[in-house]
Amino acid sequence: MQFRYIIKEGFSGFKRAKLSMFAAIFTICVSLLLLSSFAILFINANSVVNSLREKVEMEAFLDEQLSADNVTEIKGMVEMLEGVREVHYVSKEEAAKIFQQEFGEDIYKVLNFNPLPASLKIFLGEGYRNARHAEKIVEQVKSIKGVNDVIYRKQLLEMLDERAMIFLWITLGIGVFITISSIILVANTIRLAIYAKRKIIQTMKLIGATRGFIRLPFLLEGFLQGLIGGLIAAAVIFVVFTYLEKWLTVSLSQFANVETYYYGIIIGTGCLLGLLGSMISVRRFISEGINN
Repeated sequence: MQFRYIIKEGFSGFKRAKLSMFAAIFTICVSLLLLSSFAILFINANSVVNSLREKVEMEAFLDEQLSADNVTEIKGMVEMLEGVREVHYVSKEEAAKIFQQEFGEDIYKVLNFNPLPASLKIFLGEGYRNARHAEKIVEQVKSIKGVNDVIYRKQLLEMLDERAMIFLWITLGIGVFITISSIILVANTIRLAIYAKRKIIQTMKLIGATRGFIRLPFLLEGFLQGLIGGLIAAAVIFVVFTYLEKWLTVSLSQFANVETYYYGIIIGTGCLLGLLGSMISVRRFISEGINN
């Protein structure tokens, strides 16, 4: 009997207070649109930065007097270093082929000999693709006998580190602000919806209804509002970002990529916002007591 009452009352708000219900759903939807759009752009931007880091590689140039055994030994030593994911050996002949592919010129025709040294291409592991770790690995590789020099795109990594940190703090601040603002807006909007039932709450308190019994219908109502708002927001995000992905250039379309599971997160966040808003509003109503 109690369960049926809670379900009935949870859905009753959609008939009794249509305007306040619409306002609550609209607020949740708008809040989710702001949060999800911001989160999607942040995640995609972070993904682009990580893809740039993955392309950063080191190249250790080897002494021309090294034997094949020496090269194998050095390669093994580099592979053992912390932070090194993979090492490829590039012979003088392979270096000449790479030169021809990149510049369209045969090094032997230009200089009549091959001045390009053999080298080791070093790929860093995840978590080590930043300027601080990269510089440490460079020093360790340089200290190995038989390695003449090590080059890598130091300035690019330093720039990515600096910009990524600034971007992180800015986005974190904006994200927290939007989240808190959304919870407050949703709570206040749902509070208006609950206010329409203040007489019912007062009557239930007078006849001895427990706080939990009073709260449950409103929590269900908030959950349903969040669910509907989340579904609408997910649908809008799907339409907008699908269009953007087709309209933007290939390079910019990376920022409009939305994985399928994102929509589930949006809907789940909507339900959570509705529940939080209802919990805050009902608690204040029950605690304050209503005399109007």
